Amino acid sequence: MNIQTTLKLCSVAALAVALSACVRVSTDSGDNAAAQADAAAETLQDAAAGAEPADAFLARLARHCGQAFEGRIIANEPRSPEPHAFEGKTLVMHVRGCDDPTRELRVPFHVGDNHSRTWILTRTDSGLRLKHDHRLEDGSDDPTTMYGGDTATAGTAQRQEFPVDQASIDTFNARDGLSVSVTNVWAMEIDPGQRFLYELSRPQDDLNPQGRLFQVEFDLTRPVDLPPTPWGY
Repeated sequence: MNIQTTLKLCSVAALAVALSACVRVSTDSGDNAAAQADAAAETLQDAAAGAEPADAFLARLARHCGQAFEGRIIANEPRSPEPHAFEGKTLVMHVRGCDDPTRELRVPFHVGDNHSRTWILTRTDSGLRLKHDHRLEDGSDDPTTMYGGDTATAGTAQRQEFPVDQASIDTFNARDGLSVSVTNVWAMEIDPGQRFLYELSRPQDDLNPQGRLFQVEFDLTRPVDLPPTPWGY
């Protein structure tokens, strides 16, 4: 076999591989393929722009400003004999506070008819801060509110983790039954146009012999009707 024939065969093989790849892509549903393309394009834009992970994460979430999405519990370990307070309730996140999306985003988290919770993500000099703003129905502060923490590492455009801060530890220690929360680590993940994840975890220790993992996943492919205004806003 001469060199020219070999090159022709290689070209045919390469074309076959390329065509098979195109066929695989075309079998995806249009909406799913478009969402995947959007997510991939944004990832490339983040890398090309040299955005820091904290900024890229905020930008990904800000793409959904003004939209609401329904979620479901995908992890709740260890399970309690009693049903979790969220079980059987409609869980909805609403990307709502977008006045200055490069510095702060506010995301109310509605649990059935309870509209007390709002996640506040703030850009800091070193990363991101997550706070949980809890309100009573009259709009006043819940006795346990504004707890959370700052990122301790750069994280990624997809995932950010927030170890509990000292102010929150002091709050938990001051209230009966909340001392198990002094080792909390919260996390959020986002795949634009696909999914958003809220997570609470605790390591195994004397206070939490079995550790803790709680996750709610939201479907970003299907916006839902906007929920009521959260309490206090």
